[in-house]
Amino acid sequence: MAMFSTARHTSSGRHSRSHALPLLLAGALAIAAVGLVAYLLWPTWGIVGSTGPQRLPVSVGGTLFNLPTDAIRMKIQRHSGQQERIDLSFTFPSLDPPEPPKRISADTIEDMMAPIDRIFLSIAAHHDTLAPDMRLRTIYSRYLEQESKPGQDGLTMRAFRESTPYGGEDLFFASAPSLDTRCTRDAETPGMCLSERRVDGADLTFRFPRSWLSQWREVADAMDRLTVQLHGSR
Repeated sequence: MAMFSTARHTSSGRHSRSHALPLLLAGALAIAAVGLVAYLLWPTWGIVGSTGPQRLPVSVGGTLFNLPTDAIRMKIQRHSGQQERIDLSFTFPSLDPPEPPKRISADTIEDMMAPIDRIFLSIAAHHDTLAPDMRLRTIYSRYLEQESKPGQDGLTMRAFRESTPYGGEDLFFASAPSLDTRCTRDAETPGMCLSERRVDGADLTFRFPRSWLSQWREVADAMDRLTVQLHGSR
């Protein structure tokens, strides 16, 4: 009788272990599966930031430009393909894309008041409007004063007549290197200059502080370099 009881107990223990082993294996597999799913779905943006392409191919007016992504001023314009207009900025004189803006605080408000160190550029489809060089010869010439004045380091200046649409502005030009720019005068805000050029189906409009005319040769060279870098390098 004792032997039968012992045998039955041994058989029952083996039976229990044989059922427990698959359960343990199934539990281990389930835990591993949950761990794998959690690893794949766990957000990684806090650890490794995702970065987009450094340059974007953008077509403006049917003209292809290769633009540094970080130089594009508006996030809505940061995509490749056809665009009607795109706005950029570059630090001067390095011509690198500017660093992201800092948060405004008492410590950084003084930095915001620092002189502008950027050259701004807008690229827009011209839709067969009057070319910048033609505008200079046929439109601006009607509104300029007759007298020319020598500017800095070989520049020539002619003021616009006060009763014209460009009253309060001056036209600066030079031939070596070539530069034509229309500038507002310093007032409550510093004067700004505008220089335009046409590249196939697009007009490039550069803007920079009037105070930079003291180094106008470097500014003219910077605009030439940017034009080649953005349109010439594909």
